[in-house]
Amino acid sequence: MGLDSGSAIEFFESVSWRGSHLGLERIGKLLSLLGNPQEKMKFVHVAGTNGKGSACSMMSSVLTCAGYRTGLNISPYINIFNERIQVDGNPISGVDLAQAASKVKKAYSLMKDEEPTAFELITAAALQHFHDAKCSISVMEVGLGGRLDATNIIPNPEAALIMPISLDHTEQLGSSLKEIASEKAGIIKPGGAVASSPQEESAASVLRDACAKRGASLKFISRQDLKIKSDTLDGLVFDYGEFKDLHIRLLGRYQPENAAVVAEAVKILRNGGWSISDDAFREGLLKTQWPARFEVVSSEPAVIIEGGHNPQCADACARNLIYYFPGKKVIFVSGIMADKDYYSVYSRIAPIASKIYVAAIDNPRAMPNDELKSHLKDMGIDASLCANVEEGIKAALSQANKDDVICVFGSFYIAGAARKFFLG
Repeated sequence: MGLDSGSAIEFFESVSWRGSHLGLERIGKLLSLLGNPQEKMKFVHVAGTNGKGSACSMMSSVLTCAGYRTGLNISPYINIFNERIQVDGNPISGVDLAQAASKVKKAYSLMKDEEPTAFELITAAALQHFHDAKCSISVMEVGLGGRLDATNIIPNPEAALIMPISLDHTEQLGSSLKEIASEKAGIIKPGGAVASSPQEESAASVLRDACAKRGASLKFISRQDLKIKSDTLDGLVFDYGEFKDLHIRLLGRYQPENAAVVAEAVKILRNGGWSISDDAFREGLLKTQWPARFEVVSSEPAVIIEGGHNPQCADACARNLIYYFPGKKVIFVSGIMADKDYYSVYSRIAPIASKIYVAAIDNPRAMPNDELKSHLKDMGIDASLCANVEEGIKAALSQANKDDVICVFGSFYIAGAARKFFLG
């Protein structure tokens, strides 16, 4: 039953349920067969619509700089599958992935009822690996929602982080912000401690009510406590409350807010007995890298990779492009998943898009590129078809002058292909 790294990934990707199929019964049974490794560990749990990946990466980096062996479970990956499971910032090795997958596959073979989803199998493998690696604490990113997400099988976390909540995955989570917030609030456990981004009032009230009912503390960050001192393509320097001159290399004015939530989580952890110095917090933020979030990968012309795929991400991307490259011509290379609100996404970037090269994405969930091109044409956007991301990038480069900007946008799948083209 032993696997190598290649067959381990094939195992995860071969199950019948490749998409979302929420519920804790299957992951609970699977982990029980593994000896419930999650019950022997400590966690930070991160939910929200946008900013989860950045916050998880910051939190993990801070804990590692504080001297703790730190697990990190994220999704999706950008370059290689192994990025989904990390320890101290390093993706799981092929040998360790095979070992964890072999244990999960053995337990899975004993399940006689409905089989787990691919996400549940990967979550189980991550928890098994963090246990085997003797992690002091692990940062878990919610996959979808929170209440019934597989990661919510973990016990009461040391801190729960809730990042900005907006409308996304409405078929699974609900059609209103209140309904979606209720699902995200599912990670709040009795007696827990929660740090949150600023939220729309309908979402904030849900979080306040959930914490009150479960006897959990809740701290919303205050934008008044944030002071941005510099914001360039080299990164941002800012103050947050008593933390002065913090420096992050992640671009975008929303990133200091993400860092502020991590700052509040650090306070929670300190109150819980975790030793995290100001220097470790500062160093952890500075060292944080999070690819495909307004990532500059080339110059003359500037090339930006943005994996965001919902209207809020598109709006942030457009604002960043206007701020960092005022008056510049912007050419997009783009593709999107078929279940996304394409109109709301592309209407955000339409005012600054001189042209969009529509690149086919090698994923069954992707919107066919001829269909996306038709939608963009109907929206009055100049769009051309490309066979794949590489062809789209080459077409954009051939059209762009050195002072122009190329933005690869719309999906982490397209972002991964673009990073491979530019960075290898």
